[in-house]
Amino acid sequence: MSSDPIVHIQSRDNPLLKELRRLSQDSTAYRKQGRAWLEGDHLCRAALARGWKPAVALFSESFWPQAQAKYGHVAIKTVVLADALLADLSSLESPAPMGFIVDLPAAAAFDPHAASVVLDRVQDAGNVGSILRSAGAFGFKQIIALKGSAALWSPKVLRAGMGAHFDLRLVEAVTPEALEALAVPLLVTSSHGGACLHQASLPWPCAWVMGHEGQGVSPALEARAAQRIRIAQPGGEESLNVAAAAAICLHASGAGRA
Repeated sequence: MSSDPIVHIQSRDNPLLKELRRLSQDSTAYRKQGRAWLEGDHLCRAALARGWKPAVALFSESFWPQAQAKYGHVAIKTVVLADALLADLSSLESPAPMGFIVDLPAAAAFDPHAASVVLDRVQDAGNVGSILRSAGAFGFKQIIALKGSAALWSPKVLRAGMGAHFDLRLVEAVTPEALEALAVPLLVTSSHGGACLHQASLPWPCAWVMGHEGQGVSPALEARAAQRIRIAQPGGEESLNVAAAAAICLHASGAGRA
């Protein structure tokens, strides 16, 4: 429990606010600062539930009286901001009255034996966050993001992930060549060939590769895959959204070992 007094901020020029503006508005600022911004009660509660201790907890002046009992001592430092200052930092239509700044773990190499999801240049933040949620739900505890993929700790990916980040091993900026160190088989999704998912024998653990929204999985990774898998689409659509395809494939793997 922190014994430090509550810090009240009224000035837009406060150094902490300048740091927070960068974290909230620049999708890759967390890489330089080693910190991420969690906006809103849901993300904050998800972090606490998984044992994360915030470096800074921030609250609007109007919300602080009701938040104090629940969140008053969860962070190393607690800051109360004028409502307008906190709202000015938000990119949401309805700004949240609270948020955390969390210190991120040091970058680590991926575990070659872990059940994984490989993001091959998946660029939409909503898709990436949704894939992280599915990965956590179905037992894939490692995300390997190849260069060109959306920044995993960006505010948009965090919101779409809905708390999944805090229970996953996240490895970024990986080169395709580095995947040669994986000790688990690669499975790639394909809309044009391979075995149908509902008929395939799926290995466990494995690494599912989810490809770029427009281009799909790169030919080099597809050539190295142990299996090419397609999802039967009796309705006749040409392809599925990558996040939807990931949910279907990861569920199939998880259900197969249940």
